[in-house]
Amino acid sequence: MSGTQTNFKYSGWDFLFTCVGLPLYLVDIGLDIWTAVSFYKEKAYVCLAVLLVLLLGSSLLTQAYSWLWYSYDKFRMKTKVEGWPTKRLLKLLHVFQLGIYFRHAGVLEKAVESFRTKLRDTEGVAVFLSHDLSMLRIVETFSESAPQLTLMLTIILQQGHLDPVTVLKAVGSASAIAFTVTTYHRSLRSFLPAKENQKITSSVIYFIWNLVLISSRLTALALFASVLPCFIFAHFICSWLVLFFFAWRSKTDFMESPGGEWLYRATVGLIWYFDWFNVAEGKTRYRTALYHGYILTDICILCAVWCWKMSTDPPDFVIEPMHALITAACVVAVYVLGLILKVIYYKVFHPNPDKDELKGASTEQQPEGEVGLYMVAAAANMAAHHPPAPSAHCNKRMRKLAENFYS
Repeated sequence: MSGTQTNFKYSGWDFLFTCVGLPLYLVDIGLDIWTAVSFYKEKAYVCLAVLLVLLLGSSLLTQAYSWLWYSYDKFRMKTKVEGWPTKRLLKLLHVFQLGIYFRHAGVLEKAVESFRTKLRDTEGVAVFLSHDLSMLRIVETFSESAPQLTLMLTIILQQGHLDPVTVLKAVGSASAIAFTVTTYHRSLRSFLPAKENQKITSSVIYFIWNLVLISSRLTALALFASVLPCFIFAHFICSWLVLFFFAWRSKTDFMESPGGEWLYRATVGLIWYFDWFNVAEGKTRYRTALYHGYILTDICILCAVWCWKMSTDPPDFVIEPMHALITAACVVAVYVLGLILKVIYYKVFHPNPDKDELKGASTEQQPEGEVGLYMVAAAANMAAHHPPAPSAHCNKRMRKLAENFYS
């Protein structure tokens, strides 16, 4: 029997996202430095300390994942840029928080080569590398960007005034978070068989409901933090412990080492604090409903506490109780709207392919005749105990996530 490999097509949209990804990543670093300097000049040392903790923690987390994935792949580099440093130098670069840039540059190298030559093998490498990068961006987004936007919204609420520029900044930051989640969704779509390839409309709906849900969640956290800033840390720790417990009970199987798997489960708990993320195989309808019920209840409690504080112990600026109640109700209503849009997406746009239909599994030509029937039965028995091996340039990590997402 002869196996065949599934080729992953690197589209023009993927090439565009890759080309703008590295410059935007550098711009984001520049904006972080500018924000830190602004806090220092304004003598907002508490905000500066929180920002530095977020930046350093997020960088350490993404560098750890990058290094672990290199080690899982036995340091077989697929690009000239990544192959330039030795293993020892690559480790040193990760220690100094610079390893992630080689991944960005490697994806850009293969993306340009893929777009220029149109070679199938090159396309497979480009998609493989972009899959890892999309997951690293998810980790970076929910360990830095989402908490940082919550901090910014908290400061805006404490100051008690809004201006168009500030509103545009907040909307732009929330859109950037939802866009990162959408690019991750596009990476998962590459595992779909051609007959079930999703249209760009599905990505637009996916972006909208994620933007609505994330905006509501971050706003509720910011409302609570604006009146009880010290208690937001206790709220995060308690919530994260509960979510981490459920991540452990989900029996995830994403990393290739015990320590890496525990790190992944802790990261899942962090992501779940802001947004839902599929981590286990099987029907996730009830788990998703339980999660959103928990988050919706939490949002209601956070908004209720904010209303109570605004009526009993208001800050320097005063919001009438009725206006505070309307604001809290709108935050809850926006989350419910996001849930409705999510249901529409899953009812209309979300495919449900069989696990073996996803790209990345080897397919076999079945022999004919009586001997062929025996060989097919034997192959089926082996497949029951051993899953099909992925193709040469199939990202096993992202394929697991695709199985979870489309299960």
